[in-house]
Amino acid sequence: MNASQLAKRLRLPLGFLFGLLYFWLAPRWATPERLVIGAIVAALGLFVRGWAAGHIVKNRELATTGPYAHVRNPLYFGSFLLAAGFAIAAHPLLLVFVALFWAVIYFPTMERERQHILGRFPDTYPAFAENVPLFVPRLTPWRQPGVTGERWSASLYMKHKEWQAALVFVAAIAWIAWRMPR
Repeated sequence: MNASQLAKRLRLPLGFLFGLLYFWLAPRWATPERLVIGAIVAALGLFVRGWAAGHIVKNRELATTGPYAHVRNPLYFGSFLLAAGFAIAAHPLLLVFVALFWAVIYFPTMERERQHILGRFPDTYPAFAENVPLFVPRLTPWRQPGVTGERWSASLYMKHKEWQAALVFVAAIAWIAWRMPR
């Protein structure tokens, strides 16, 4: 089994395990100041994920507008910001863990997906990949020649169920705030 297959197999089980462990420990370590800073960073990640979900039509079109004009993997980048924000809320040293988790689990996943997308869109993906960074967004959007910017779609956002992430975000922040020491 190669690294990409192992990452695919471990991503969700490890995510749930670490999530449960986090919600048990985070309220013990959190402070009001860190909770506010972490919530802001996590909310930014939630925004990026929601913005991306309203632009992607998976496996039918190559998304190159909206956040995809800034970064090839805005859903993963948004998830990283969410995780980083929750790490900050509990204890900043958890950022090291988040970075390692992303390096070991998500970067092989992004490589596997890159190969899949290249196979589906061999005529358009190479120029996109050459101009748009894999994970750290570029400040100015890349404009693919001949493609006009698509507007964000609420129906795509709902179809991809990103509203569930917003509910979990609110519940998690409320849980930590309620359970942290005063």
